[in-house]
Amino acid sequence: MAELLKVGIADYKTGKAPSKIISYGLGSCIGITLYDKIAKIGGLVHIMLPDSTQARATENPAKFANTGIPLLLKEVLALGAIKSRLVAKLAGGSQMFKFAGASDIMSIGLRNAELAKKTLTECNIKIVGEDLGGTYGRTVEIDLETGLYKIKTINKGEKII
Repeated sequence: MAELLKVGIADYKTGKAPSKIISYGLGSCIGITLYDKIAKIGGLVHIMLPDSTQARATENPAKFANTGIPLLLKEVLALGAIKSRLVAKLAGGSQMFKFAGASDIMSIGLRNAELAKKTLTECNIKIVGEDLGGTYGRTVEIDLETGLYKIKTINKGEKII
């Protein structure tokens, strides 16, 4: 029987098929998956902010793209995934609120997406799917049997990448 692993905000989980990993309520946050389709091993990290070097409280590496992705990579490799077979998918990064006269520093979703992609590139992980941006929330779920990443939204329906 498939286990459903729940990932909270600034959290991550890893697992093997037939498990599924889900994270609810992504706004400007991004749900990043890593998946090895041969070993059927993967993980999901729910990052809140782009860069730990610009924050005061950095004790939770899963909170940031630049530290959460390497943490997730380390954990899926420890479960038996092979790095050269890993692929990444990303969803989230919305601009949930608009502020008059706001600078780019307030575009957290955009900054999360940019640093997540940069970090994946630095880790030599290929991005094979993404659903980023917009002004709406998402719930994401990866099926570790197939690697399919399901994205559910309130008004935009459901898609699989």
